[in-house]
Amino acid sequence: MSGFRAYRISQEADTVRGRLETLTLDDLTAGEVVIRAHYSSVNYKDALAATGKGRILRRFPLVGGVDVAGLVMESTDARYAAGDPVLVTGCGLGESHDGGFSEVVRVPADWVVPLPAGFSLFDAMALGTAGFSAALAIDRLEQIGQTPEQGPMVVTGATGGVGSIAIDLLSGLGYEVVALTGKPLEAAWLSSIGAETVLGRDAVVDGSRPLEGARWGGAIDNVGGDTLAWLTRTVKPWGGIASIGMVGGVELNTTVMPFILRGVSVLGITSANCPMTRRRRIWQRLVTDLRPAHLDAIVSATVTLDDLPGVFDQLLSGGHRGRVVVGISRR
Repeated sequence: MSGFRAYRISQEADTVRGRLETLTLDDLTAGEVVIRAHYSSVNYKDALAATGKGRILRRFPLVGGVDVAGLVMESTDARYAAGDPVLVTGCGLGESHDGGFSEVVRVPADWVVPLPAGFSLFDAMALGTAGFSAALAIDRLEQIGQTPEQGPMVVTGATGGVGSIAIDLLSGLGYEVVALTGKPLEAAWLSSIGAETVLGRDAVVDGSRPLEGARWGGAIDNVGGDTLAWLTRTVKPWGGIASIGMVGGVELNTTVMPFILRGVSVLGITSANCPMTRRRRIWQRLVTDLRPAHLDAIVSATVTLDDLPGVFDQLLSGGHRGRVVVGISRR
């Protein structure tokens, strides 16, 4: 196989940096399925990995990108044949295994998800890890009995990839959605994708009491830290909080009172090691009852591999909204 382009991340002394390189299949980590990548996407984790601002990568050098969608080129596993449209999200891709920012990707067959009927490869990456995480959060909340009748669902980090898709999906299920954001200028956009109310960060009040007035039926939290602690004190009895992100900090300063007096549940959401049976079921839900209604509006840009450094900087500075899709295939 001739050379192909990939965005590879290396560590030189104490400096982590990424650059486009020409690789061959022999340069990639092992796997049974070789994919001609058509699209990937940029997640917060990708930006942390590529810039060295987060300890994401398990080894160097490594091709970045935790998502990929494309067509199978070759497979030694009988479940997949050349031409099959497939996707891979998480599973170690772009963390311990060469990832999706490459024209050719090689992965273990057990990581591969057939593209659900009714989705395009672009759709799959417009959702990517962010959309999968949002759907996984909703699925887990439903398993503990969360319903729209319990009251409004608050989504923190609302303009990000997970937050914006969560708003879309929740509103489609009949929830009253409250968006919490530090970007007041995006209020109209948040309303257009399903938020009924938009609150600023000043709504999060530091408190010393273990319980405060119960306001929310439940929550999807992309922030962590003090925001997550505030949610535990303000969610109504038997409500659930899906914890996904930690941009606001990793510490959780709360008490057991919300859990033993109100029955509040905090559910950890991780897409990286989600079991395959659940993973496939979630992707099927994303083309049926959880199908997003505003995906075109949520995709803020489609970029190329050459554009990645600027996208990483913008994402880490908070200067973006929604999702960024990476168009990869040139053939």
